[in-house]
Amino acid sequence: MTLGQVIPQAAEADMDAYAAGLAAARDLETVQNIVTHAARELVHAAGATIVLRDGDQCFYADEDAIAPLWKGQRFPIRECVSGWAMLNRHSATVPDISTDERVPLDVYRPTFVRSLVMVPVGLDEPIGAIGAYWAVKRRDLGDVQVHELERLADLAARAIAGIGLENAAWAPTFRLPQQRRR
Repeated sequence: MTLGQVIPQAAEADMDAYAAGLAAARDLETVQNIVTHAARELVHAAGATIVLRDGDQCFYADEDAIAPLWKGQRFPIRECVSGWAMLNRHSATVPDISTDERVPLDVYRPTFVRSLVMVPVGLDEPIGAIGAYWAVKRRDLGDVQVHELERLADLAARAIAGIGLENAAWAPTFRLPQQRRR
């Protein structure tokens, strides 16, 4: 199923259309495409990503951005802002990446990213995070952007729970923390 088949073309982002698309998704690739497109459109960001937790690593599964970022890469969960959002079960708003200790500057500095919001996917036991990025410092980031992304994260968590992660083609060794303990 392609993104065009799931989400009708519209000038304005429509959460109802994204919700319907995620509810109809039957594979993780479709979920990732919808989430990254929706995150970028909903908050008018220059880029968006979906990050999945892989034990003590953050796997940057997909992105929709004006320039390549970290798709396909893994970072230690305790050394990145997506990991912080998952471990703390709380959204992170970063108006200026150069002043926030949760942001690994050596990874971000070569990119266009200057501001970001990162929200956990699944609040009880986060399985991932959704990030939105801007190419300028955004002192006006706040409740509106966070709320929209948190609504999307809730929909994404439900879609991923329905599909599962154990058959993810891009990560055959992918396991959530509770699966590794078994």
